[in-house]
Amino acid sequence: MKESPILGVIGGSGVYRMEGLDDVSELKIETPFGDPSAPILLGTLSSQRVAFLARHGNRHQISPSEINYRANIYALKLLGVKRIVSVSACGSLREQIAPGDMVIPDQLVDQTRGRIGTFFSEGLVAHIGVADPFCPELSRMLGGAVHQIGATVHEGGSFVTIEGPRFSTRAESNIFRSWGMTIIGMTTSPEAFLAREAEMCYAVMGHVTDYDVWHETEEAVTVEMVLRTLKSNASAAQNTLRSLVVELASGTEGKCNCHNALADTVVTDVEQVSMEKKVRLHHLISKYIE
Repeated sequence: MKESPILGVIGGSGVYRMEGLDDVSELKIETPFGDPSAPILLGTLSSQRVAFLARHGNRHQISPSEINYRANIYALKLLGVKRIVSVSACGSLREQIAPGDMVIPDQLVDQTRGRIGTFFSEGLVAHIGVADPFCPELSRMLGGAVHQIGATVHEGGSFVTIEGPRFSTRAESNIFRSWGMTIIGMTTSPEAFLAREAEMCYAVMGHVTDYDVWHETEEAVTVEMVLRTLKSNASAAQNTLRSLVVELASGTEGKCNCHNALADTVVTDVEQVSMEKKVRLHHLISKYIE
């Protein structure tokens, strides 16, 4: 069996392929939770195996509310991915964070409604800790990679996820600002929480495309604005990921607790858990439940 990918990349709006990947193969992966958003592209970047998944599908046919987040994370888990970087378009809720900048957030607020946010339900309950929802070590390395290529990056900040697919009203945007939120998007919840349940490191490279709708002198966010900024940032994103992969391959990363996040979190009597449920979640729970 070939070596597992050193990194999984999930691309958001405007990012449907990963430029710079060589020797690319396309994998259609079935999961117990259905099909992921698109076939996973597996290739090499800086001589390292990297997996790429288009979150909204190859033609952006899947809205934020319709994404099968569980299948996406589980598919990457099946490939042996241990670290995920989400490339996400986001709006700025702060004057000092301008379109074209990047943000590596360290906190997350979930304002979505009705999305399935856990692998653990229907007879098997686990209470995962997400006080710090993004992997601090992977986030640190990602921020360093952006610095290394000379792009403007803001490390830290709170990312609020709204349901979408509509953009915010001005009142909503100003409420989020009053809460102290830094950036706004539509897909990081529940993706980050599922990655934690899957014991995978997860960090966000947020590409600021607009000032949402709160700014009095800037144009309100539009789709055209988002895609235009993402296109201009494409080279920076590619170079950042290349730099990150090189550092990951060097083995200089520190330690985090992400890969043991499920330890002591299952509260259900395992003797009462059905074999069907154990098989369904095998790749998540096999370290803890036979």
